[in-house]
Amino acid sequence: MKTIILSLLSFLFIQVASAQRFDNVEITVEKINENLYVLFGAGGNIAVLTGSEGTVMIDNQFAPLSDKIQSAIGELSSQPIQYVINTHWHGDHTGGNANFAKQGATIIAHENVRKRLMTDNVRPFGRTSEAQPEAAWPRLTFDKNMQVHHNGVSIQLLHYHAGHTDGDALVMFGDYNVLHMGDIFFKDRFPFIDTALGGDPDGLIAIVEAALMLSDANTTIIPGHGAVSNKEDLRRYHQMLLIVKGRVMKAITAGTSLEDVDVATIVKDYETWGEGFIKPEVFVKTLYKAYSDEGE
Repeated sequence: MKTIILSLLSFLFIQVASAQRFDNVEITVEKINENLYVLFGAGGNIAVLTGSEGTVMIDNQFAPLSDKIQSAIGELSSQPIQYVINTHWHGDHTGGNANFAKQGATIIAHENVRKRLMTDNVRPFGRTSEAQPEAAWPRLTFDKNMQVHHNGVSIQLLHYHAGHTDGDALVMFGDYNVLHMGDIFFKDRFPFIDTALGGDPDGLIAIVEAALMLSDANTTIIPGHGAVSNKEDLRRYHQMLLIVKGRVMKAITAGTSLEDVDVATIVKDYETWGEGFIKPEVFVKTLYKAYSDEGE
């Protein structure tokens, strides 16, 4: 009985701590045009398309923030949320799926997002993402691409390769020349590549290259994390990926082990990019793990 009580208290403490973590989060809004907005809070950046046919939301951050997000969207439009599109399955982008689905939204995502949300997933850093309730699972899925026509706007969903995860989607608002990249793109930060669950550095680079071809000098690019960006920001990110990968490959070819590699040399000129979630050591280890037998 004592063990059960302690376990219950521990669970309640975790639940309370989790809720309090989001108490002070403020949802802020940046206007792209008369119908398209970006919402910032805690987690992945949200895009919101408004119009008379109903609202479309790209990603939805964490479940405890759903009410705040709903309130912020309510200030933009009185229409209900008709569709929620997931750029990938991670919880800081899909945590609110079930909440918005229960309000009537249809969840759309790559087929691998549905597979991931249906099962337990062992994550890096010793964590496990438990299977989500059925309400959180996408109801409409696609393999390579999908078109959503809503509010007079064509929204193109594109899956190229495994990159950040194995279910990434670029979301292109072609009529507005706006591209939401999810976590394929962290502005001025090293990316998180979830190699444990299907992510791939070369795939990520290839998706970035595809995004560059989709973009022009006037394209508004929404990263998964960071400020609203443009093609020059994405080009700089692409350059970083190639340079750091090249340095890692050179070190591996020279026989330098992960234990002995000089991380500072590998990330030279990109030191500030390690101030985000992914530190230089983690990014270098990810690349070593992908391109050599080390890094486990």
